[in-house]
Amino acid sequence: MRTLLASLCNPWGGTPAMKHLLLLFLLGTAATAARAQTAPATAHPSISVPDPAQPVQVVEAACGQCRLGLPGKSCDLAVRTAGKAYFVEGTTIDSHGDAHAKDGFCQAIRQAEVQGRVVNEQFVVTYFRLLPEPKKAQ
Repeated sequence: MRTLLASLCNPWGGTPAMKHLLLLFLLGTAATAARAQTAPATAHPSISVPDPAQPVQVVEAACGQCRLGLPGKSCDLAVRTAGKAYFVEGTTIDSHGDAHAKDGFCQAIRQAEVQGRVVNEQFVVTYFRLLPEPKKAQ
């Protein structure tokens, strides 16, 4: 009885079966923790491919609050088309890089190719591609 109690209290000095059970438990816990990690936000695959039957527009894209004068207290993606700004539905500001980076949506107004339409004063995108910034003349 004493050796059984000692092996339960001290698994490193216990029987090989206890060592295997402890090892399996630790590996299972590590595997579960690894699977629980989330991947960084990326653009939704359905908005990555344009519909050839729909026209592609080039619009200004930026943070609606920081750059386009829309109301609100958080940073949300918006586009300006035909002189009017709309919040975007269908993708997020963080799906296209760090919004607060030097070239991010909160710091600069960028050009984007989009497909979609205005529904209830929001621009619902079915395609969104941020265009590269033009090279500056030296």
